[in-house]
Amino acid sequence: MLYRTLMLLSRLIRLLPYDALLALGKIFGHLYYLLVKKQRERAVAQMMPALEISEEEARRLVRASFINLARNMLDILYMPNLNEKNFSKYIEIDHLERMKAALAEGHGVVVLTGHIGTWEWLSASFTLNGLPVTAIAKLQPNAEYSRVLDDLRATIHVEIFNRGTNELRAAGRALKEGKILGFLADQDAGPGGAFIKFLGKTASTPMGPAVFARRFNAPVVPAFIIRKEDGRHLVKIGEVMHFEDTGDTDADLLHFTEKMTKILEQTIRENPTQWLWFQKRWNTPPEMQKTNKHHTVKARRKISEDER
Repeated sequence: MLYRTLMLLSRLIRLLPYDALLALGKIFGHLYYLLVKKQRERAVAQMMPALEISEEEARRLVRASFINLARNMLDILYMPNLNEKNFSKYIEIDHLERMKAALAEGHGVVVLTGHIGTWEWLSASFTLNGLPVTAIAKLQPNAEYSRVLDDLRATIHVEIFNRGTNELRAAGRALKEGKILGFLADQDAGPGGAFIKFLGKTASTPMGPAVFARRFNAPVVPAFIIRKEDGRHLVKIGEVMHFEDTGDTDADLLHFTEKMTKILEQTIRENPTQWLWFQKRWNTPPEMQKTNKHHTVKARRKISEDER
């Protein structure tokens, strides 16, 4: 029932002019801000210390972020309208040549990104330019909702590996085949992550991008999709990065993860209304860190109380 409802909604949304979709997203965003107190208050509480701003300013930015989120959700339903001929009406790409150069190295490409802007459309910006894209996706609590997402992603030719389905082996094979592998690297990584500072507070940070870059000798390319003032999108592709192997695996993985985290931080600080501030990014305290013989890394120095 949910699957049919959402797919019907997608067909109806796709009948709208894009400017009407943006206007609808603004209305939904305001309503979401007013009605969803728990997420709103968590977003405000996390934004204030991270950006060192007042509560008044945080509430203004969080409201704007909810509007962007509502527009992002509508964008996902609108996604089947995108194709190779019309996507440039909606998406501008800065430095696509960097991605092509990284792919030309022949080891696949690890894309560093996060929950910034309409991240599903980031994949579209590559696939509709003829570049092969894969990604590891978290299964949604509702199987029908996961099915909707997978079917909508298929319309832009993205290959998805769902977690819990031998996704790591499939992802490694994708890199060996010279494809792009996307990572949303701004989520809480649990006890097995690297505990480093993120927006001023120690957080468990995913090491997947660093681990895959090391294992497959794949270049890492930072790429983010930012919503412009007119509601359209700008894809920013950063400089190509490479894992530096000094022989100390733990230290090298930590250093590379710290380097990538700083890029994520900078992007969020420059575009604070485009990140998911209510996500539980700092959910795992440092004292829960566990040792993993494969790739868990420890902080280089003891974490002080004021950083937790």
